[in-house]
Amino acid sequence: MDDNKQQIIHYFIEEAQEHLETVEQGLLDLAEVISDAERVNEMFRAAHSIKGGAAMLGFEGIQATAHKLEDCFKILRDHPVPIDQQLETLFLKGYDALKALVEELANSPTLSLRAEVVDSVLAGSAANFVALQEYLEELLNNHTHTHDTTKEAAPIAATIGGGTAVMAPPINVVTVVTAALQQMLVLFKQADSPANRQQLVGIAQSLSILKADATNWQALVTATGLAISNPHNTYNAVAPLVIRELKQAGDLLAANNDAAILVSASLQQATITAAPVSATVAPVVTPAATQITIPVDARGAAQAILQSFNRQQVTELVVLLHRVISNSKQN
Repeated sequence: MDDNKQQIIHYFIEEAQEHLETVEQGLLDLAEVISDAERVNEMFRAAHSIKGGAAMLGFEGIQATAHKLEDCFKILRDHPVPIDQQLETLFLKGYDALKALVEELANSPTLSLRAEVVDSVLAGSAANFVALQEYLEELLNNHTHTHDTTKEAAPIAATIGGGTAVMAPPINVVTVVTAALQQMLVLFKQADSPANRQQLVGIAQSLSILKADATNWQALVTATGLAISNPHNTYNAVAPLVIRELKQAGDLLAANNDAAILVSASLQQATITAAPVSATVAPVVTPAATQITIPVDARGAAQAILQSFNRQQVTELVVLLHRVISNSKQN
């Protein structure tokens, strides 16, 4: 296993352990947590994130177990039910199965899962997950709802030009980001070439469409593309950085928390193209100040900047703008 993938797996383990802690804290106080929609959603997102990361790295046992927990948390999130000791016990057994698999990976010197351990955990937890699903359904059937929860959500309709058009369902941010990271991981394993880097940059830039109005997300996607295209960054150096930052930012974006997304100092540094050092240092010549006209529309402003500055200057400008925006929000 190359160093690049080892680093990515280490990042996954660290994040999975943090997500497991979120799940455990919620389950230990489930009777109180059930009345707090955001905390229930946190447990759902934690299981969802572990599932996505495991899928990206090919850990099918962890993916399947996290998926089962995620499905059960989704029921709690969408249809709050009365909490009793039996439900808490079933949930905790499901959590124990997921934790056992993550610990097996964390303690493995080869950063892999032994097939016999995975089979044992899956076999031991299968009946519990069936019982958990059935008990949740039983509680739902016995619980009085103020509205019919058996109907599927109707598609959102909008009136366009006198007619009615059915709008597409919301984009699943975590799914899209995970798929993009899987594609990038495959490319990072290949030989470094301009064409390969161009593909990687294209995948990163495609993520900007997820939320066009999310300022911090847009800044991070831009910085990611610049870091990848910087020829001074080796794949071994830039791959773990890019994968980790996009994964973390994707989770925050899915939670509608763009304000918490930040371009790390490491990623900012990776966007800066280092100029080759010359044996003879030429005198620094300071050019006269030049004024340029920036149109008020975003597209025109971008074109004007690209025509007036070189790549390194644009990179530094993006980083500076991001810092200014972050500072203004904090103030």
